[in-house]
Amino acid sequence: MKDAVDSMPVERPIEPETFANRKLIRPSLTRTDHNHSGPPTAERRDRPERSVERNDRNDRGDRNGGGGRKAAPAEQTNAENFYYQKQMQARTPMVIVLRDGEQIRGIIEWYDKSCLKINCSGAPNLMIYKPAIKYMYKEGENARK
Repeated sequence: MKDAVDSMPVERPIEPETFANRKLIRPSLTRTDHNHSGPPTAERRDRPERSVERNDRNDRGDRNGGGGRKAAPAEQTNAENFYYQKQMQARTPMVIVLRDGEQIRGIIEWYDKSCLKINCSGAPNLMIYKPAIKYMYKEGENARK
């Protein structure tokens, strides 16, 4: 059996604390040797669990990763703008059906966030607010009923 005196730590002389000799040690964030499947060990509990390879639920906000809740669609897809640009460049004759059933025939000259300007052949040009439009189609296509 060992002596109780032998197990006592050796006393060191007390030095004044100096912060200049301390070195900051940062853990590597690209560790692959740890296992996420087991219960947290004391070693894992003491350090933050952020690594480059790990995908937390909080990081999935802008993508739809393999399940869970889908991300909200983009507020503006620019599909409407693309359609108007295409019809303007091709100078496609359009039929615009308003909410009250009136049909306006003409070519889209320009558009903005809230209205369309239509060049009507043989009639005055019109500026139509988008909320007044029920639907529109190319003049050569069948109308929706």
